[in-house]
Amino acid sequence: MGRLSAKFIEHLTKPGTYEDGDGLRLVVTTTGRKNWVFRFQIQGQRREMGLGGYPQVDLKKARATALENRIQLLSGADPLARRQAEQAAKKELERREQAKQITFKTLANDYRDAHGACWSEKWRKGWLRKLELYAFPFLGELSASEIDTKQILKILQPIWATKTRTADEVRGQIEQILDAARSKGLRDGENPARWRGHLENLLSRHEKKKARKRIHHPALPWQELPALVKVLHAIPTSASIAAQILILTGARSHMVRFARWEEFDLESGRWSLPAERMKTREPFAIPLAPEVVSLVNAMTKSRGQSPYLFPGNGRSGVMHANGIRNLLHDLGYGHITRHGFRSTFRDWAGETTAFPREVCELALAHDERGVTESAYSRSDYFAKRRELMSAWAKYATSTSA
Repeated sequence: MGRLSAKFIEHLTKPGTYEDGDGLRLVVTTTGRKNWVFRFQIQGQRREMGLGGYPQVDLKKARATALENRIQLLSGADPLARRQAEQAAKKELERREQAKQITFKTLANDYRDAHGACWSEKWRKGWLRKLELYAFPFLGELSASEIDTKQILKILQPIWATKTRTADEVRGQIEQILDAARSKGLRDGENPARWRGHLENLLSRHEKKKARKRIHHPALPWQELPALVKVLHAIPTSASIAAQILILTGARSHMVRFARWEEFDLESGRWSLPAERMKTREPFAIPLAPEVVSLVNAMTKSRGQSPYLFPGNGRSGVMHANGIRNLLHDLGYGHITRHGFRSTFRDWAGETTAFPREVCELALAHDERGVTESAYSRSDYFAKRRELMSAWAKYATSTSA
């Protein structure tokens, strides 16, 4: 060592490799940059290790660093591997410090923005509202890595027995958010909100099982439906027409409220709904019975500028969410729900027709076929569903009970 001098290095411009001795060398590139390199051999393998650029690292510092590396080699250590481990540890420390700056509240909003594009606005607000009420007071300002089982239990235990369904929904939301945080590298270890094999050992399983029982929407017996449809048919209002279309198509309330003129092909009797308006997030076509076609045709005479069949004055631009509900209450049918008409249809189809179960379920946009079965049976049974819905409309508009 000692072949190079500070003055020589200062005026050096010619590209090349210049040896100082004992593995230390200066490499001058064609662009004029000067970099220090330490060459060594360990376990029979020759390796090179950068020590920095000149003039930030001058000759004195480069020689001192090279000496430290040779001392490590004498003790059997790999200086390059040690430096890489130190750099990795430093990056991990920085990552953890940065992760602490991202709060659970921020992660929750990020999760909603990432996954909520296919949610309705009402669902987006409700999803965040539950967290605001129950989770944010305990977790809102914490980072994902700071959340543990004790904090999850502080949220769930006070409401587990009295509001089990809500508590379980909040638990599931927290689990999803923390899983996403782990995928982003913002936390390690098990998810403290996980139920199976974890919280199920700390909270009553009986309460959870009881809360998860299917809640059926109050529905009108199918034998009583024609009487209601007859009353609706005599009321020439938008809410009444919407209620009739709701009943005769087996659709969900929001599908009817946001129905657009462009979705209807009255000549072929087809209502085509795009994926973003379906609960399943798959496009779906509903066959229109002649009775429904007549209803929509009659509406075209008073069609305005709105793209919706049932326009409204609110921000959504469509009929109020309670338009059909209020009409039913006014008619003395406050004991049933709009969604219950789907149950009425399903009971009628199951008890009075011979249509296959899969056809009846698909009429409600329920595809109960498994993944494998669906891959081979790709039909949506549209022709069969047309027969079924025509029979349903004929029955619903009949005068017999």
